Amino acid sequence: MAGTGSSMVYSFLLFIATLSLQEVYRGKLASSELYTILGGFTSSLIFILLLTFIGNYQETCGVRTGWGAVILAEVVALVAAGTVHRVSITTCFLFSAALLYEVNKLSGVMVSRSESRGKRY
Repeated sequence: MAGTGSSMVYSFLLFIATLSLQEVYRGKLASSELYTILGGFTSSLIFILLLTFIGNYQETCGVRTGWGAVILAEVVALVAAGTVHRVSITTCFLFSAALLYEVNKLSGVMVSRSESRGKRY
């Protein structure tokens, strides 16, 4: 399992690469309906990568902002989606909400596993 520091670096590098590729191919992503939806999905990946980076940064510094990190990551992802197409903003928001739900569910499973391990020992 990756540590906090390496996960922070990897998520930041993937964030930069995904954002750069989306900006390079934004003309192609705006060319059809299917590609516009794909542009929203790539923006939601930007949201998850930036949220991972911010969360790991906060874990390193020992600071918690709660929903502030989610809102900041969502605003950046929606602005990135807005450079592609207006419809990409809507699809980015919907995909991001679904991904955030899944990440929250996965986090709950991992916390319950770590608590059950602690009870055994």
